[in-house]
Amino acid sequence: MQKQVTSAPPSVLAPQSPAPTLTEPPAPAAAAAAAIPLPDYRVSDPDEFARNMLRVIEDGGKFVAGIIERSQPVGPTGTGASAPDFTDTTKTLTELSQAWMSDPTKLAEAQATLYSGYMELWNNTLRRMMGDDVQPVAKPQPGDPRFKDTEWSNNPYYDYWKQAYLLTTQWAEQTLAQTPNLDERTRQKADFLMRQISASLSPTNYPATNPEVLRETFASNGRNLAEGMSQLVADLDKSGPILSISQTDTTAFEVGRNLAVTPGKVIFQNDLLQLIQYTPTTEKAHQIPLLITPPWINKFYILDLTQQKSFIRYCVAQGFTVFVISWVNPDGRLKDKGFEDYMREGLLAATGAVMRETLQLKVNVVGYCVGGTLLASTLAHLAARGTDPYASATFLTTQVDFTKAGDLKLFIDEEQLKVISDLMAEKGYLDGSRMASAFNLLRPKDLIWPYVVNNYMLGRKPMAFDLLYWNQDSTRMPEANHNFYLREFYLENRLAKGELTLGGTRLDMKQVTLPIYELAAREDHIAPAESVFIGSKLFGGPVEYVMAGSGHIAGVVNPPDPKKIKYQYWTNTKPTTTFADWVNGATETPGSWWPHWTKWLADKSGAMVPARTPGAKLGVIEDAPGSYVKAKA
Repeated sequence: MQKQVTSAPPSVLAPQSPAPTLTEPPAPAAAAAAAIPLPDYRVSDPDEFARNMLRVIEDGGKFVAGIIERSQPVGPTGTGASAPDFTDTTKTLTELSQAWMSDPTKLAEAQATLYSGYMELWNNTLRRMMGDDVQPVAKPQPGDPRFKDTEWSNNPYYDYWKQAYLLTTQWAEQTLAQTPNLDERTRQKADFLMRQISASLSPTNYPATNPEVLRETFASNGRNLAEGMSQLVADLDKSGPILSISQTDTTAFEVGRNLAVTPGKVIFQNDLLQLIQYTPTTEKAHQIPLLITPPWINKFYILDLTQQKSFIRYCVAQGFTVFVISWVNPDGRLKDKGFEDYMREGLLAATGAVMRETLQLKVNVVGYCVGGTLLASTLAHLAARGTDPYASATFLTTQVDFTKAGDLKLFIDEEQLKVISDLMAEKGYLDGSRMASAFNLLRPKDLIWPYVVNNYMLGRKPMAFDLLYWNQDSTRMPEANHNFYLREFYLENRLAKGELTLGGTRLDMKQVTLPIYELAAREDHIAPAESVFIGSKLFGGPVEYVMAGSGHIAGVVNPPDPKKIKYQYWTNTKPTTTFADWVNGATETPGSWWPHWTKWLADKSGAMVPARTPGAKLGVIEDAPGSYVKAKA
């Protein structure tokens, strides 16, 4: 006897065409879903709806025209060229298909598994329409925000699309993991491509299969789609060679007003950097000063966001005399500035200025991401020359061995490097939007598609979020330096091999014997925790390896907050040779790693002395955060 479900819309309970019996083979996913009627949405003002659809068509034409006018691709890119490159993508997918076809029996089993899942889903959907309570065939991962709307579970139409999508993508992931006769690099490329395809095909990304978008469309008579298309055209107009999707309300923030507001002074500058010294907030400070070297591929104020999230402000409050490098946003005039220039005119010039300002012969130094790679190379260079200006070094999510580097490495080969080099040769630099797009591609499910839905389908302005404002405030990369970095580190891995030469000196990481604090992040896609661990083994001195929760940014910018503990960190003082052994023996501590590090650093920072006034010796050029950080790409 069939049950009647009175809470569901009548149109859902009464299919427009005869439903197959439970024993019939299921139709393909799209055809099967077509048999489940769409909920009965209706517009309240057909005339307004028509006017809004005309706006969509008109602005859509502007968008298409804007794309045609551009001489370079508008779509997302990787490290410089179109990524993944179409030819390389075709090659990867061809190799994947050939690997599947090499074992027909296993392929048939995989196809049967998927077919069986579709059959179970279709039968369950029919049972739900008849009022039965059934368990889902596929569930989203915990914390997946895409399917938080209750309609994804309560309405059979949306639930079907959700489960069909999850069933397919989970099957594809498992099948790829079990694919035989596939070399590791091709497998990694295929996995990257699968993630791009999977993220793009989510039913949340299409108005007809997104309950929130459909509700908003009919409730507003299509105004959301009209506003969304208008925002898409506006984003295209303000973009460089690549479409820059607005991730936050940029009007809500301003560097120097509510970001990068820790008080301080610019006390030194040259073509590559401004050096900021921060105003002390304690009567006494540690004798040995602290110099922070951020990456030049983005701006230093990731470490000085709002006051509650500022790593720099926290360091000052712990009694350290803090200096930070603010890298220039280079243009074509600096195209010949190479990696060695960033060492000499960058890190070493800043170190010398810190020593002159504080009258100290030793400095504690922090390197973040590629700033850490520069620091490691500089330490090896100085060690080979018998120079030792640093008391300790801290590396934040830094790679010095690129054997197991993140997804950015997948599309760096001779052909891609030539394309990138040709792009930079046009202007003398790589446009910052290309690197920003590459980082977004590493997490498309989080950093691309939610904003496509929010901005262009729901027609809403993005929320104000300081970290995403920083993420969109990109910088350029000078031609010589970026070419060197991609080739020598990502492609050739010369530093780890002991083959890298700077200033005529071959670098040997084993000669670096000062105390080191090495922070990795468990979910880091740019500098994976295992890659950071492998690199930490190259140093010749004591290394304190620590792994934070979250990823490349949130794992680092995780201030102590006893009222709201978001993440954790792991430590392991036992000798280990492999990353797996380290993880298995690690101890988890809730909260921020910052207090753990400042305790480690305090032991290497000397006695307490009267706090120093910024620029007392070198003078003051301008107030922090300086002018270099405000230059737009």
